[in-house]
Amino acid sequence: MRGEGLVLAGIALIFIGFLLVFIGTLLSATGETEVEGGGVIMIGPIPIVFGTGRGVTIAMILAVVLMVLWIIGALLLRRG
Repeated sequence: MRGEGLVLAGIALIFIGFLLVFIGTLLSATGETEVEGGGVIMIGPIPIVFGTGRGVTIAMILAVVLMVLWIIGALLLRRG
């Protein structure tokens, strides 16, 4: 049962991602826009942050949050 919920959550995130890309494409086609972005690749608890402008700051904050959550999850699984 628990795995099915994760699969559905993953599919929902994929569709949300496609929707955001589609909306971004429509907005950039309507006129001059400034593009900034960032991302995080997590390899275990180690984040790799990339991007430009304000997106890097947001990505770094996201990386720290994900790293802390990963460590907390690992400690909880180890304990119980």
